[in-house]
Amino acid sequence: MANHDELDRINTGIFGLNDILGGGLPAGQMYLLEGDPGTGKTTLAMQFIMAGVQRGESSLYITLSESKAELEGSALSHGWDVRQLPISEFIPAEASLTPEQQYTVFHPSEVELAGTIQKLTQLIDDLKPERLVIDSLSELRLLAADTMRYRRQLLALKHFFGGRDTTVLLLDDRTAEGSDMQLQSIAHGVIRLEKMRRTYGVTRRQIEIIKLRGSAYREGFHDYMIAKGGLNIYPRLVANEHSTTFAGERIQSELPLLDRMFGGGINRGSSTLLIGPSGCGKSTLAMVYAYAAAKRGDRAIVYAFDEILRTAQDRAESLGMPVRSEIARGTLAMSQVDPAELSPGEFAWQIRRDVEEKDTRVVVIDSLNGFLMAMPGENDLSLHLHELLAFLNQKGVVTFIIYTQHGLVGSMLTEVDVSYLADTVMLLRYFEAEGSIRQVLSIVKQRVGPHERTLRELSMGKDGVVVGEQLTSFQGVLTGVPNYTMNHNE
Repeated sequence: MANHDELDRINTGIFGLNDILGGGLPAGQMYLLEGDPGTGKTTLAMQFIMAGVQRGESSLYITLSESKAELEGSALSHGWDVRQLPISEFIPAEASLTPEQQYTVFHPSEVELAGTIQKLTQLIDDLKPERLVIDSLSELRLLAADTMRYRRQLLALKHFFGGRDTTVLLLDDRTAEGSDMQLQSIAHGVIRLEKMRRTYGVTRRQIEIIKLRGSAYREGFHDYMIAKGGLNIYPRLVANEHSTTFAGERIQSELPLLDRMFGGGINRGSSTLLIGPSGCGKSTLAMVYAYAAAKRGDRAIVYAFDEILRTAQDRAESLGMPVRSEIARGTLAMSQVDPAELSPGEFAWQIRRDVEEKDTRVVVIDSLNGFLMAMPGENDLSLHLHELLAFLNQKGVVTFIIYTQHGLVGSMLTEVDVSYLADTVMLLRYFEAEGSIRQVLSIVKQRVGPHERTLRELSMGKDGVVVGEQLTSFQGVLTGVPNYTMNHNE
């Protein structure tokens, strides 16, 4: 009986939803799928029915709101074969044109709720579906004289399905006030789809399992999107579910003085935050390590939020890093990310797939400012980033996060403090000396192993990326306006 729970679950047809539910919906129960118009309830329900058809299960989609032609049009827009969708529609009598439609045609405008449910149950008795969708409850609610009667009929419907091996999905558009809790108490499980308003870009959508009796599931909100082919659901990342073992080692760049600052290289399974003003070399330093890893044969990927890929590649090439050859070899990838078109859950899912399926060893997120734009609030950013970094660390991935501070010299401002999340923090600054603007870098934090507590000058030009010797003749470099000091031996 060890697999009893697994055998009693049915595939919903959506990988991400199966993952959230712990393998699928417990079979033979009645579920409520609720959400405002436009959240994708019908699409999810059709995927649920098609999954049953593809597995040879008897399935039925009863529509009370949209016509069969409208549903088939939606299915065609997703590239589905409408002949696989067993749809029964409740329509007015004059819309019935052929005798073949008669066994699926009812007349809700001419009968009361009890009569409609009686004919509905008769159809179910005749066809005996293993999967059933009723879309939607708002039409049944309109036929009820009052809320109490509507609730009694739903209870009767639940008892009707109690003696059958039918998994039922009831769709509700949440247009009725005061009925949500009643519906939720009747159903064995409740799935809610929601849309979140954004002032710019695509609508962010989230799915939540409100309840699932007698079964564990992944709680919280999970991002999803409606694309051609149906709903793509991205389960919330839980780092503790992905613990692995890996060899402890340090990865190195091709700049010995840079590696020395980290105590001989960057620890595998750690995250490094590169923080500083715009244009000071943060992206370049991250690319130095990504390119060095790619040359060694360790796959690296750069997620670029802020910069066009062609520009980033041209800059790297001009600094002596022929990244395009590594991209052609498949050891380096660069992905353009548009925060207006992305949800945090989808981004985390992309990284997870890239690490688990392509064995990526170095990940660069350029930049955290772009990631912040995809978030509804700063608190959510910290939570998402914490789980993402913990997941990458447990997979032995070396992660570089770039964060641009406001300002160029002097006091730097940040929108959100994420330095405590990273294992290592490298600080980059501009400073003025001898009539020119120069750049400096320093490691201000590293959790594992010793690191240099020095300031080194960083230059980028025809000689490539150069990390210089320790700056010993200046004081106040990090303030942006240093003072020249005499050598101590003088």
